[in-house]
Amino acid sequence: MSNSLQQNATGPSAAFNTLNRRMFMMTTAAGAGAAASAGASTAAETGSATPTPGTGSQETRVTINGKRHELKLEPRASLLDVLREQLDLTGAKKGCDHGQCGACTVHVDGRRVASCLTLAVKTDGCAVTTIEGIESADGTLHPMQQAFLDHDALQCGYCTPGQIMAAIACVREGHATSDAQIREYMSGNICRCGAYTGILEAIREAAPHVRRMEGRMKGRRHA
Repeated sequence: MSNSLQQNATGPSAAFNTLNRRMFMMTTAAGAGAAASAGASTAAETGSATPTPGTGSQETRVTINGKRHELKLEPRASLLDVLREQLDLTGAKKGCDHGQCGACTVHVDGRRVASCLTLAVKTDGCAVTTIEGIESADGTLHPMQQAFLDHDALQCGYCTPGQIMAAIACVREGHATSDAQIREYMSGNICRCGAYTGILEAIREAAPHVRRMEGRMKGRRHA
């Protein structure tokens, strides 16, 4: 019995079964390849090929520093990259690129955002303000900019644009009424040089001036 089983497993019948399996696999692979080729040809002829994810552009209308822009943007592009690479507004800095350092802070409709985490197409119909757009029309520095200079609230200066934009928002939000509150609401902006004492003093001094400026601007908008 055992000899018979061994013969069946290794004899002509086994070879025949192996051949059948090989032919089946070859036939299946050939059929799948032909079907894929036919599908690709049909898609090419009808123009219905599936687009590669992330390709193409999206029309975006956004006002940046008071100037209206009509842009065609790649849907995955960050606001930071569009500002720096397409519009040459390099004040907002690329630090961590993960929304953790605050160097890229800008305002969108008056609210501070990390531009590295903000999709540029999401600003369609919005007003964006960068560090380049906060000085007066006659070139006078914004009170927060002047206070940073007066209190030496910077060293290397890399984080300074984001610090200033966040500081203006901090005052606007009503979060600059005490030193502890300023520290808390500026904690998302990192200064690797450690100029925090000067930053705190600058915000403390500039806060009343910023509030008056904000009040005048609201009055003009409601007039």
